[in-house]
Amino acid sequence: MTMKLPHIGFRVGAFLALLLSVVVHGATPFRPNIVYILADDMGIGDVSALNPACRWQTPHIDRLAREGRIFTDAHSASGVCSPSRYSLLTGRYSWRGSLKSSVLNGYSKPLIEPGRITVADFLRSHGYATAMVGKWHLGVEWARPTDAPAEVDFSQPFSGGPIAHGFEQFDGISASLDMPPYVHMTQDRVTAIPTHRVPDSPKPKMWRAGPVAPDFRHEDVQPRFFEKATRFIETRSRATDGRPFFLYLALASPHTPIVPTTSYQGRTRTNPYGDFVVELDDHIGRLLAVLDQSGLSTNTLVLFTADNGFSPAANLPELRALGHDPSAGFRGHKADLFEGGHRVPFIARWPGVVPEGTRCDVTIGQLDLLATCADLLGERLPPNAGEDSVSFLRQLVGANHPTRGRSGLVHHSNNGSFAFRQDRWKLLTVPDSGGWSFPHPGTLETNGLPRLQLYDLQSDPGEQTNRIAGNPAIARRLLRDLRSLIDRGRSTIGPVQPFDTTTPWPQRDALTEISD
Repeated sequence: MTMKLPHIGFRVGAFLALLLSVVVHGATPFRPNIVYILADDMGIGDVSALNPACRWQTPHIDRLAREGRIFTDAHSASGVCSPSRYSLLTGRYSWRGSLKSSVLNGYSKPLIEPGRITVADFLRSHGYATAMVGKWHLGVEWARPTDAPAEVDFSQPFSGGPIAHGFEQFDGISASLDMPPYVHMTQDRVTAIPTHRVPDSPKPKMWRAGPVAPDFRHEDVQPRFFEKATRFIETRSRATDGRPFFLYLALASPHTPIVPTTSYQGRTRTNPYGDFVVELDDHIGRLLAVLDQSGLSTNTLVLFTADNGFSPAANLPELRALGHDPSAGFRGHKADLFEGGHRVPFIARWPGVVPEGTRCDVTIGQLDLLATCADLLGERLPPNAGEDSVSFLRQLVGANHPTRGRSGLVHHSNNGSFAFRQDRWKLLTVPDSGGWSFPHPGTLETNGLPRLQLYDLQSDPGEQTNRIAGNPAIARRLLRDLRSLIDRGRSTIGPVQPFDTTTPWPQRDALTEISD
């Protein structure tokens, strides 16, 4: 069964009420399958549908845009990998827990707290089959007598991974593709025990030294992920249990090492990064074809996005010389508080429900997935779940008014610095990028710069003019609201929630000093 979306406008509320009514009464058409595709270190300008000046074509991601809805003001919760992934799955900013800055590595302990509800937990408890394929990067508990990586016993199962957080099936890797251990993981075990070590690689491939399993080749990881994902979809298409499914496909590309397979090398006539993006797009096309062939496309919500902006390891000077800007005019890149660090591609397709060929400029965050799923199923989250998650279901089905229930969106950089977005205004609580672009934190580049940065993104989306001097009242309001949502343990309506205060947190201390 499909349903055509009414004209956008006053009918959206009635349509949404009908949709939620159908869900609550248990009809199956509105319990869609959900496929969430998360690219790794990919800029908003790397998708040709989002960037007219893109130097390559991404026809399959463009198809999602043509048949669905582009969210032009969508954000990851951080400029780097692990905190973004934590927030995506839990609906909670990672800095409320133990990770105040930077990322985990392949040997790190679990970041998601035991008992914390994830998107997979929630959907599984409501009858969904759940699977994760890809890069976890949220820590696992390896079997080892000490904390030394060399002491890991790979013959023993690990704990604290996807299987412990709501996923019934898992196939993937522990962290980024450039982080050891280089092993494939299935459920709670590795598929093969490492037999040798590789040294640090020369640039531009960039991987770190570490143990490698005999069945592991960096070049094969992305094709393997898509093979596992399509196999899961095919299996579910034949299932007779009537369960919808949630597939979280967390890619390890186009993150370093930038290793397109042989048939894609030189395909774009740009550089290996461009080739890697195009390979990713082709694989997405094959996955969409499997959905079509299995008859599942009609009742499947496909979401495509990236965990943060592109990495400078893509060779930005070379790309710019070719006329390609991975950030599509936004300032900065991965790790930054500037828009290029966290404004990401975000495209949704659900035939007959999400209006095709449309755009939405409402500000949303990836951490809104949990609340959106709850809204879709007509359920309420408990007070201690999704503390920062706000449903964008109404925007998904055609509304263009702002989401309600959150005082603003927090941006977070690699070094743990904060920025805060409310409507058109964005306040950076540091004089620098907070990440890897100019002005670099802790350098002479910040000499003479104002302590705070305030940008009007409506008139200045490229963040070129700091308006802090002329708008002190706006800055004070934003600082007050930011400090309040940090100290309340949530940014949504509800009771105050506890958060981690045992880990050193200099950024919060600095924010308190500024506010006072």
